[in-house]
Order: sequence, then C-alpha cells, then structure tokens
Amino acid sequence: MVEILPSILAADFARLGEQVAQLEAAGARMLHVDIMDGHFVPNLTLGPPVVESLRKATRLILDVHLMIEDPDFFAPIFIQAGANHVLVHQEACRNLDRTLHMIRDHGAKAGVVINPATPVAMLVDVLDIVDSVLVMSVNPGFGGQSFIPNSLKKVRELAQRRRERRLHFAIEIDGGIILENVADAIHAGVDWVVAGTSIFHTVNPGTAFEQMRHAALDASRVAV
Repeated sequence: MVEILPSILAADFARLGEQVAQLEAAGARMLHVDIMDGHFVPNLTLGPPVVESLRKATRLILDVHLMIEDPDFFAPIFIQAGANHVLVHQEACRNLDRTLHMIRDHGAKAGVVINPATPVAMLVDVLDIVDSVLVMSVNPGFGGQSFIPNSLKKVRELAQRRRERRLHFAIEIDGGIILENVADAIHAGVDWVVAGTSIFHTVNPGTAFEQMRHAALDASRVAV
C-alpha cells in the first residue's frame, strides 16, 4: 500500500505538535524522523527526547532513520523512546544481519538504507529479514536537495528481486520527492514516499500531504 511519510526534519519545530496534528487529521499514518550524529553525515539533528515527545503527542507510526555511526548502541534507545520502525544504513553496520535481528528482538520493525553510491547487490543477503528498504535519492545530511534520477534504477531492481524471491518488504524512497516526480517513484515500485520540504515548507502541510497522497495513489492505479 502506498504511504506518504512526512519528514519532520523540514518541520517548524516551534509548531511541531500543531503540524503533526494537521497531518494526522489529513490522514497520515506514518512520520519519518531523521536522526543525524554529525559524524556519519555532516549534520546534527534530533535525539531520543524528541522521539519520546512525539510518541506522547501522536499515535502515528514513527519511522526512525538512523544516520549515525553506532546504530547498534542507539537503536534500542530510540525503540525505548517510541520508534516503531528503525532504519539503519548498510554503510554504517559492521554486521548488518546481527543489527537487523537486534532491532526486531527489541520489538521494532527493521529497515535498511542505502546511499546513492551503494548498489542494491550489497543487500541481497538480508532482503529476507528486513521489513523495509530505503533508497536514498539524495546524499544524506540535509533536506531540500535535488532528486538523483539513478535512484529509480535501484528501486526497479529491488522490486524485481522482491518479486523473484516472493518477499514482502516495503520499498521506501527519501530525498527530493515533489509533486512532479512522485508518480515516477510509484511507477518504479516505491511503496513508501518520504517527503519533507514539499510538505512542511508550504502554507498548509495537511493540504500538501493530501495533494502528494492523491498524486501517489493515482499513479499506483496506472499499469506500467
């Protein structure tokens, strides 16, 4: 099922509770939460207290994306804070299989992320244990970047491998998604679309979310 995941990295943090409530009223089911440590990526964002506050403020599924150097240490902390899904980077994990199992053992769904320069082939041995695979369509670290078209080739490859192996993980994409290209992502095989500035940097995030969701759902009904 197609889902639009508003990314709170682009939100107005002085009005975060209000904006999350707008999205919930508009029909959002999931929120994307970017965690950056200033080492794995050149930016520093949120910590467990923000996730804990979000958990108290909303029932939406929290899709927590760890862009950090030590996911094995921090994943349980974010799960305890309220994360429902925890996504870790293939590039950051010394033992990816172990990390993914650890996340599941702590009660969250486990996802894996690949950067623009990382091939899908790096994931072939874990596709049967992940709940989601996130393809970065920008280089991680900052919002508002332009979409990297080559990411759709990875999405198509993942969709093909999923069909061939009869697997059920969700394919997620993050970076540079706007109304004008969301249909391309859906046609390539994306299930979950992360959108930040295109939702939060608008007059009404709830309305922007609805427009994005309608465009994605319309695209999902077209055979390609």
